[in-house]
Amino acid sequence: MSEPLFEMKNVETPDEAIIKMKGIEKHFGSVIALSGVSLDVLPGECHCLLGDNGAGKSTFIKTMSGVHKPSAGEIYFEGKPMNFQRPRDAISAGIATVYQDLAMIPLMSVTRNFFMGNEPTKKIAGISFFDHEHANEVTMAEMKKMGINLRSPDQAVGTLSGGERQTVAIARAVHFGAKILILDEPTSALGVRQTANVLATVDRVRKQGIGVVFITHNVRHAMAVGDRFTVLDRGKTLGTAKRGEITPEELQDLMAGGQELATLEGSLGGTV
Repeated sequence: MSEPLFEMKNVETPDEAIIKMKGIEKHFGSVIALSGVSLDVLPGECHCLLGDNGAGKSTFIKTMSGVHKPSAGEIYFEGKPMNFQRPRDAISAGIATVYQDLAMIPLMSVTRNFFMGNEPTKKIAGISFFDHEHANEVTMAEMKKMGINLRSPDQAVGTLSGGERQTVAIARAVHFGAKILILDEPTSALGVRQTANVLATVDRVRKQGIGVVFITHNVRHAMAVGDRFTVLDRGKTLGTAKRGEITPEELQDLMAGGQELATLEGSLGGTV
């Protein structure tokens, strides 16, 4: 691949980073999906991971969240080497992932979706029952913290807007102890207003000291909330830039293969 039109830096990993991914490789047989990718996330930081389709973003976050075991490289969580055997190990450590499909059941209530797999119970006559009242109170309170005022915790989650459903998933992860929140293309299918609501939610999460990994191919959305930006291209990192070190235009060019486009434009006499 040609050199980019400008240079992003590979900076030293700060000691206070919650998670450090160093030299991560992932091979699927003869296919090399990741080739020496490094990334770290600080408390209260939104670290944007950008790249076009096929850049390796999904493979990388699945390695971070324990879905894939790296073929090579090291993972450190809160300063300790980690070897996640399964997603549950990453979740227990405090790494939560909100995927595009959100893993929600549309016909179930917001409360039921919020507590799915972590249902609070109370005992009546020695028998455990779902503590509906407590669950409703927590759901309403946690959603309000994220700027969403539900009509009722019993309303079906399918009646919410796309942005509100994203917020339910994010609030759920935060409530259950996420230290790192991975957001996989959270704004890709949303309208302008819903996107603004989700980006505001990301900002609220960051202010709680939680590290956010924001995966996107939308430079404008990344620039709205990002503190640092790492670009992936065909399984390799092109570098990391802090806010203020790179313009949106430069970041877009880097993602789109700016040098290749410039070379092509030159060969065609500036007609591209």
